[in-house]
Amino acid sequence: MAKITPFKAVRPTRDKVSLVASRSYQSYTQAQREARLDNNPFSFLHIVNPGYKYAREITGVERYTLVKNRYLEFKEENIFIQDETPSFYMYKIVDRDKQVFHGIVAAASAEDYENNIIKKHEDTIEYKEIVFKDYLKTVGFNTEPVLLTYPDNKTINSIFNKMENERAEYEFTTTFRDTHYLWKIDDKETIKTIQDEFQNMETIYIADGHHRTSSSYLLSKDLKEKNSEHNGTEAYNYFMTFLIPESELKIHEFNRLVKDLNGLTKEEFLIKLDASFKIENRGIIPYKPTQKHHFSMYLDGEFYSLSLRKVNHSFSNSLDALDAQLLYNTILQPILGIEDLRNDTRINYLNGKKDIINLKSNIDNGDFAVGFGMVPVTIEEMKQLADDGLKMPPKSTYIEPKLRSGVTIYEF
Repeated sequence: MAKITPFKAVRPTRDKVSLVASRSYQSYTQAQREARLDNNPFSFLHIVNPGYKYAREITGVERYTLVKNRYLEFKEENIFIQDETPSFYMYKIVDRDKQVFHGIVAAASAEDYENNIIKKHEDTIEYKEIVFKDYLKTVGFNTEPVLLTYPDNKTINSIFNKMENERAEYEFTTTFRDTHYLWKIDDKETIKTIQDEFQNMETIYIADGHHRTSSSYLLSKDLKEKNSEHNGTEAYNYFMTFLIPESELKIHEFNRLVKDLNGLTKEEFLIKLDASFKIENRGIIPYKPTQKHHFSMYLDGEFYSLSLRKVNHSFSNSLDALDAQLLYNTILQPILGIEDLRNDTRINYLNGKKDIINLKSNIDNGDFAVGFGMVPVTIEEMKQLADDGLKMPPKSTYIEPKLRSGVTIYEF
């Protein structure tokens, strides 16, 4: 049974939310970050990049402390206020393509993560978990909800429909032309209804945010061990999440780019591919695959379609049948010599939201020798892997929606 709980969010005032809200720090170019920091004193980027105030790069524990200081300044200046009553928050995004996402911002149980009620499908890197755990411990808040997904639920959907008839607490449009809405849910009966529906769910799944989830779990363990009066109700026993129905989750693929052909000529490389794939030269016409076990390839100014010769392949589990793993098993590792998908500098990843021409451009400019495109993972594949206790290769999914930082903040 999945346990979620309301919390007293720290939030921007209504008049400043559009100024505060920001994308993730890494998604901006340096020029974009500097423009926002120069021209917008309310941007959440001032909190996560506190060294900008001193015109120097600050890292490690010193940075964490300054992040906390900037955050406290935002609270002291009443840019941020904290709700007086524990609440859920209904969040809606309508993107520029008119895709609509609805969900609930809530606190989920770290114990549910430990007990595999909250299931994962992707490996994490230990040092990243520890770094983010130490960051959270120092700053004392989290502003990036983990994206969780659950089976579509008529009762919860009816609450969404009802809330949409009321005035939103927030409504703002970003420069990406996505419109964001937030409603506060503080009615006790509605809160209980939502909690009851989730308690009837045996499992929910991490869609995006495996490292954040793991770090929050490690933090809860640390603080629990140090608290002699621990009773299970403390805020550190939970972490902030955005729970979205499975039907609204948008999963894009990650395409692969490789810097060289591992010492092979183009002809030698194609001959090696022929052992596992039927190869068709598509010329200069962009090609994007439309079914599992088919890949697109861009090499030396031309597109190719690669379709798996199934007579030579059998799949022993759900991971082997995953296209990202299949590409690794048949091409990346045995032919191109890439062993470590996380750390090998010869491989890079391009999310599938960017079109196939973007992949072509990265190769035409000489940065890479060959690129591979694939179809997106389905929600059914993602859940099956999690149920089987298996983990996808890194960068197997690029998942939407992406929430803005600084809209709801969870303190512990």
